[in-house]
Amino acid sequence: MSQQHSQGVTGLRNLGNTCYMNAILQCLCSITPLVEYFLSGKYITALQKDSGEAATAFAYLMTDMWLGDSDCVSPEVFRSAIGKIYPAFLKRTQQDAQEFLIYVLNELHEALKKFHRKKTQEKGLTTKCYRKVASSESSIITRLFEGQLNYDIVCLKCENCAYKNEVFTVLSLPIPSECECSLQECLGCFFQQDTLTWNNQIHCAFCESKQDAAVRASIAKAPKTVIFHLKRFDCQGRVKRKLRTDIHYPLNNLDLSPYIYPLFRKHPKYSLCGVVNHFGDLDGGHYTAFCKNTVSQTWYSFDDTRVCEIPDSAVQTAAAYLLFYSCQPFSIPTPKCKY
Repeated sequence: MSQQHSQGVTGLRNLGNTCYMNAILQCLCSITPLVEYFLSGKYITALQKDSGEAATAFAYLMTDMWLGDSDCVSPEVFRSAIGKIYPAFLKRTQQDAQEFLIYVLNELHEALKKFHRKKTQEKGLTTKCYRKVASSESSIITRLFEGQLNYDIVCLKCENCAYKNEVFTVLSLPIPSECECSLQECLGCFFQQDTLTWNNQIHCAFCESKQDAAVRASIAKAPKTVIFHLKRFDCQGRVKRKLRTDIHYPLNNLDLSPYIYPLFRKHPKYSLCGVVNHFGDLDGGHYTAFCKNTVSQTWYSFDDTRVCEIPDSAVQTAAAYLLFYSCQPFSIPTPKCKY
C-alpha cells in the first residue's frame, strides 16, 4: 500500500480476546473530527491533571493508526491505561463491545472535560417554566457524541403534561422482528408512545398521586455523530438468546427528522461511517468492524490484523451490532505533528 492509501487503514493486534476493543477503536478512528482533535494536539491543553493517561494513550494510538508506517499496530498501551480504571478489560475474556465503547467515551470525557456554568430553562410537572443556573461539563466527546432526549409524559387521569430530559451518547434500539426489518422500523419502535402502568406509574403533581401515564420520546438535541446499539442480546428470565435479525440500514441520507422534537426539526442527514459486527453466540463470538476511510472514501473490513477493502454492497450484513452515523462531511484529518 502507498503511504496515502494506508492512512487510517491499519490493523490492530489481538491481545487475547480483544477483538471487541479493536472493532471499537477502528470505528472511533473513522470519525474525522475526533481524529483531528487528537492528531492536532488540541487534547493536550484540555487534559485534566492526573487523569490523562488513557487519553494520551488514545492519542498516540490514533497517531500510529493514521501516520504510522506499519500495516498493523498493538493497542497494548491503551488497553493497559483503560484497564487501570476498568480492570475487567485486562482479563483475557470476551467483553461486550457496546459496554467497552461507553467506558471509553466516559473516560475520554472525564480526562478532557471543561467546567462551565450556563442558564437553562426547565419545565416541571406544571405548565410553568422557570430559569436556574446549572453546571455543565463540555469536552470533545460531548460536542461530537452527546444528544438529548425529551420525554412528554401525560397523566391519563387529568391529562396534565410533564417533561423530562435525558442525555445520551448511544441509543439502544429494540428489534421488532426476528427475521428481517429496517433501521427505521427499529427507530419507530423506540420512539413510539408507551403506557406506564402498575409499578411504572408516575407521580402526577396535579393529582398528587401515582397514575397511569402515556410517554413519548423525541430527540431534543441530535448529536453530530449518532451511535445506534442494536439490542441483539435478549434476556427473558434465565433464558438468553441472540437475535439474528437482518436489519437493513442506509449508507447515506439517514433522516432523523421524524423523531426530532417539532421545534428542532431542521437537521442535516447522516452518513454511515462505521459498523461493529458480532458473529457467534452470547458467551463468546467474534467482533469485526467496517469503516469508511476519509482519504480514499472507500470501505474497509477490519478483523484484528486482517484488513481489506470491500465494496459498498458488502457493508450491509445481518451481523451488525453497532452503527456509527455522522452528519458532518468527510474530510482528511490534518495532523499538527507526528509523535
